[in-house]
Amino acid sequence: MAATLPAETTLRNAKDTAQPAGRPPERRQTLPWADTLFAILAHGAAWLTLAMLAGIIGSLVVGAMPALRAYGPAFLWTSEWDPVQDHYGGLAMIYGTLATSVIALVIAVPVSFGIALFLTEMSPAWLKRPLGTAIELLAGVPSIVYGMWGLTVFGPILATYVQQPLQNAFGSTPLLSTLFAGPPVGIGILCAGIILAIMIIPFIASVMRDVFEVTPPMLKESAYGLGATTWEVVYKVVLPFTKTGVVGGIMLGLGRALGETMAVTFVIGNQSQLSQLSLFSAANTITSVLANEFGEADGMHRSALLYLALVLFVITFIVLAFAKVLLMRLRKGEGAKS
Repeated sequence: MAATLPAETTLRNAKDTAQPAGRPPERRQTLPWADTLFAILAHGAAWLTLAMLAGIIGSLVVGAMPALRAYGPAFLWTSEWDPVQDHYGGLAMIYGTLATSVIALVIAVPVSFGIALFLTEMSPAWLKRPLGTAIELLAGVPSIVYGMWGLTVFGPILATYVQQPLQNAFGSTPLLSTLFAGPPVGIGILCAGIILAIMIIPFIASVMRDVFEVTPPMLKESAYGLGATTWEVVYKVVLPFTKTGVVGGIMLGLGRALGETMAVTFVIGNQSQLSQLSLFSAANTITSVLANEFGEADGMHRSALLYLALVLFVITFIVLAFAKVLLMRLRKGEGAKS
């Protein structure tokens, strides 16, 4: 009997200890307004972001209103840009923006995919970390440095070893002769697109590498155990598992390319007339014409520049909305096929 009493006492004390105190902690009791304040600050931050977005859109619309009334939608497909005569059309700048961004994506996406694939699946352990760090450091290089390097170093190399051979090889081909026409001076749409590709590769490659690394190792090891090659593992296991992250990284790079200013201004030639569709010809983008002309513009000229800024905002919004819809469709389709 004496041997069982301590055990019963210990069990009763443990049950009493395990029971809740029946009242909130002292901090919650003395600071009942903390959760309310936190909720107000969180909601305020969200609404502040929306208010800033609405303010930007409103200011662009108000500033572009004279050009909107004078030119209307025809501004989008009119290529004349003459500040002296006060005649404005944004087609040349819109074409330059879209052309350089497409060239940048065509070059950057495969290269970024190869970098991410090498770092996650094929790189030796001693090389993975320094190479990944070097790629991330490229994202921190100022854009004006890329522009100066493109103008003084890359442009002459492009003219001598790329543009001239392309003209000699395809100068008589009907369609390609139009794309590769013009003097091979190194600057132009092609040079700007390549510089943009170099600039956005670190962003896309870093995102792809990070999403590739979150793939469960068991899935990849199972595929390797069944005899799959490295490409089959990436194509059939890694990409389906990380497709939303890959698309998000590509859209991040596209947004970076659409909004780049100084690097493009150095190497695109800054010509606001759409005389031909050649990739070698000098052109302009929306951001470069804003950087070059906004400081001295007034009246209708300034309104036309704000109209271009509004067009760029709409283009970026459409791209992001398309990316969001694509990601939603990809998530919706997950698990539909086995």
